[in-house]
Parts: sequence; C-alpha cells; structure tokens
Amino acid sequence: MVSKQRKAELVKEFGRNPKDTGYLPVQIAILTEDIESLKKHFAVNKKDLHSMRGFMAKVNHRKALLNHLKEEDYTLYQSTIKALNIRK
Repeated sequence: MVSKQRKAELVKEFGRNPKDTGYLPVQIAILTEDIESLKKHFAVNKKDLHSMRGFMAKVNHRKALLNHLKEEDYTLYQSTIKALNIRK
C-alpha cells in the first residue's frame, strides 16, 4: 500500500494541482506504485494467491485507465507511460 506522503508526492508530480487525485495520470501513477510494491511481496511470498487476486485487479484497472487515457489524449498517455516506465 502506498503511504500518504508518497501519494502526495505522486499527486504533486503528475497532477494539475496538489488536490487533483482524480486526474488519470495521478490514478495510474498511484496504481503503478502499488503494483510495484506488490511485485516485491510476491517475490518473497509465492503462494499468496489471495493477494494475487487483488494484484490482478489493480493491473486490470490500470490497463483500463491507460486505454482510456490513450483514447482521450495520446500525447499525455505517451508522457505518462514514459515517466512511469510502464511499457517497452
């Protein structure tokens, strides 16, 4: 789970203003941070299938948000995935 302080940093970095948590790049950045922390968890706890279900839900949610952003604003989509180092 992402700490409040880290969320605030992500909102400041990707948002339009400090309270703009609903902005798509902010949501994607927070989900990416959460997904990366869960990857470390699964490296140690390979049999934690219950948490894997939530992890997959987060990955699918991020994928849907990315697809929506891609349709709405392609240049913002490209800059977001580049900043977060998501895709190849």
